[in-house]
Amino acid sequence: MSEIFVVDPSFMVVSGGQTGADRAGLDWAIAAGIPYGGWCPKGRRSEDGEIPSTYALKETPGSGYLKRTEWNVRDSDATLIFTLDDALSGGSARTAQFADAHGKPWLHVRPSVHPQYVARFLARHRVRVLNIAGKRGSAAPGIADLVHIVLSASIRFDNVS
Repeated sequence: MSEIFVVDPSFMVVSGGQTGADRAGLDWAIAAGIPYGGWCPKGRRSEDGEIPSTYALKETPGSGYLKRTEWNVRDSDATLIFTLDDALSGGSARTAQFADAHGKPWLHVRPSVHPQYVARFLARHRVRVLNIAGKRGSAAPGIADLVHIVLSASIRFDNVS
């Protein structure tokens, strides 16, 4: 029997809107009817240009990526960091460092991590605001598929109030 984390209308996904894991998390939330938001750099900066306005994100005061990364960690209950590698590096490693500094739980999700483990992590930490972070699209082709598969297999939205 598979385990799944059932969320209610108070659950929310936040992300920074970068290509790859961030945007896949937002797309998944939108498709699932889950409320979403988060911080992005001033000017809606991302590797493919301006983050589309269809993503309802707030802009940080500066155009750098680190502030939005920290603020999304700060404003969430927990963070899932998606990569295709066994080790964290670059912005993904900084995300984990920010989570540690803010006393927030985080989980490195890679292809070898079973969705049931993700569901247990979310339940154990009673997550209501989930930050989705990880590798950008150019650094990890296929990362969006991993995000969609894992989130779809580990979280179910119960819109009954």
